[in-house]
Amino acid sequence: MAIVATAGLAGAFTGSPAGAATRTAPLPASGFNQPAAVQAEQALTAQTAAALGLGGGEVLKVRDVIKDADGTEHVRYDRTYNGLKVVGGDLIVERKSDAIKSVIYNRGASKVGVPSTKPTLSQAAALAKGSKSADFKATSNKGTLVVFAATGKPVLAYEVVTSGVKADQTPSVLHTFVDAKSGAVLAQDDEIKTGTGNSMYAGTVSIGTSGSFTMSDPSRGGNYTTDLNGATSGSGTTFTDADDTWGNGSTSSRQTAGVDAHYGAQLTWDYYKNVHGRNGIFNNGQGARSRVHYGNAYVNAFWDGTQMTYGDGSGNARPLTAIDVAGHEMSHGVTEATANLNYFGDAGGLNESTSDIFGTSVEFSANNSSDPGDYLIGEKININGNGTPLRYMDKPSKDGASRDCWSTSVGGLDPHYSSGPLNHWFYLASEGTGSKVIGGVTHSSTACDGSTVAGVGRDVAAKVWYRTLSTKLTSGSTYKDAREGAINSAKELYGADSNQCKGIQAAFTAISVPAGAAACTGDPEPPTGDNLLLNPGFESGPVNWTGTAGPITNNTGRPARTGTWKLWLQGNGRTTTENIGQSVAIPASATSASLSFWIRIDTAETTSSTVYDTAKIQIVDGGTTTTLATYSNLNKNTTYVQKTFNVTAYKGKTVTVKFLGQEDSSLQTSFVIDDTSLTAS
Repeated sequence: MAIVATAGLAGAFTGSPAGAATRTAPLPASGFNQPAAVQAEQALTAQTAAALGLGGGEVLKVRDVIKDADGTEHVRYDRTYNGLKVVGGDLIVERKSDAIKSVIYNRGASKVGVPSTKPTLSQAAALAKGSKSADFKATSNKGTLVVFAATGKPVLAYEVVTSGVKADQTPSVLHTFVDAKSGAVLAQDDEIKTGTGNSMYAGTVSIGTSGSFTMSDPSRGGNYTTDLNGATSGSGTTFTDADDTWGNGSTSSRQTAGVDAHYGAQLTWDYYKNVHGRNGIFNNGQGARSRVHYGNAYVNAFWDGTQMTYGDGSGNARPLTAIDVAGHEMSHGVTEATANLNYFGDAGGLNESTSDIFGTSVEFSANNSSDPGDYLIGEKININGNGTPLRYMDKPSKDGASRDCWSTSVGGLDPHYSSGPLNHWFYLASEGTGSKVIGGVTHSSTACDGSTVAGVGRDVAAKVWYRTLSTKLTSGSTYKDAREGAINSAKELYGADSNQCKGIQAAFTAISVPAGAAACTGDPEPPTGDNLLLNPGFESGPVNWTGTAGPITNNTGRPARTGTWKLWLQGNGRTTTENIGQSVAIPASATSASLSFWIRIDTAETTSSTVYDTAKIQIVDGGTTTTLATYSNLNKNTTYVQKTFNVTAYKGKTVTVKFLGQEDSSLQTSFVIDDTSLTAS
């Protein structure tokens, strides 16, 4: 039933180092129902592993299944290797009518095996390393062997989990990954994400209750809210009330925080259900549990696998009230259940920004007059004590630490600041450049390259990002992956020639994320016939190909075979290395696959017996690079010659076709390549 309740303190938040939000494992805990689609796919994992050609000892575990209206399934898997969890071993298989259409491997890691699963470093040494890395006294320190593939080549490692309480009285559950051979710390990720805030009044709201007035909502999968009564763990006792009027809008009533947690979970459930068709965090129709704790230092709420803990370190409980806060925190759980983005590197910023994007979307969707929608994050909680918000999506750098534009250094920042470029993208994609008043707040945004961007609407941008999160991104995805995924998602949702696709693409360009293989119609040269490569003759310029800037050119110093553009590697007469590549999916159903291209070589080198300059044709399959051929100054031929290679061995995989040129310190050699093709039959 819907009842009237006086709201006080809502939800949870992440942001400042004074408090915390804990994210737990991505898979449902014991007691949660797995969707039937997940169970069905789990029964087929052995066949899928065989079709993908996974290495011995690799076992798939289904985490999530998204099914499109046309029957296409996007099945997300985690992996184990010889019984060990593989951190960063996740992948997505796109399948239709039992045929694999494409595969996305996290960081391209198609194989995750390690030479040995026997460590040379003792567990005691690894535990000591993890404990030393923590800036608090450990109350618990446990470790287990894993395969760590989150940042590059898979290695055997210990995952050390150190629990305790920091000096500011916020808890910590620190995961430290220690190389099981060298003892080096590979990465760290604290389950508890920092955040704090002040309470505020959100007005009189309706919440779903049941029975003899219990804070349980059967219309939303059984969302329920409990009071931990000062405990820091456990399930707590479901809030009850005699007259179905809850709280008094202040901290003097324990129900007040319960109202806000319950209301926030309700709004977020409704948003994901009504806009994205998602039934709860795990998409299994099961509601969220919110736990509220009054302690001497913090208050927390727990939503269906995502725990939020807040405190200001003063010994005073300060629960929060803000709709975007609730949407932000529950969305951390959706991220964990789908892409499971790391909380370091580019992925950390994408993770944090995803919660900002959907927290903002929930705020607009709620249409609450006491907290109207805008593109400020946490503007109601007065986190800075001067009325300013925690983050600004229209110009992230206004907080003094976030970045407006992507660069290679962004991944080294705290995720709350590396989130800036994607927040900026969402604003630009939604509203465009220029100044405007939204939700009573003046917003003004500019593109990093000074261009003018026309927004395609907040609902479009949010739908594109949800599809990207749920069907395209993996745990270690980068901003470049985000651009690729979002453009492809926009093409799938709205069409390759749509204004929506072009607006999504323009917004990524506006935050300085370079173009990759994905592009809307009208920009790239499309593949010809059954050619799987995009822009195969380079006539669209440096589009769809990534790598060194400059080699794709229409410079008349060397002729193209057809058209005016070609790939001109080297020809510099000095020590240089140049490369370009394109990612391409070779269908698993292929009986044969061939890579071909035309190459012209001229050189100023005078010897007929010594190799000085080279061009290599390579296939990059995850962490493995195979050189199909090497050409040098000894192969000079001033007419174009076609070369063809059998690449059938890579069927069912997404690989990168790469052209790599290297030149010594003097006397040029030009390797000019045109009219590339990768066909499968």
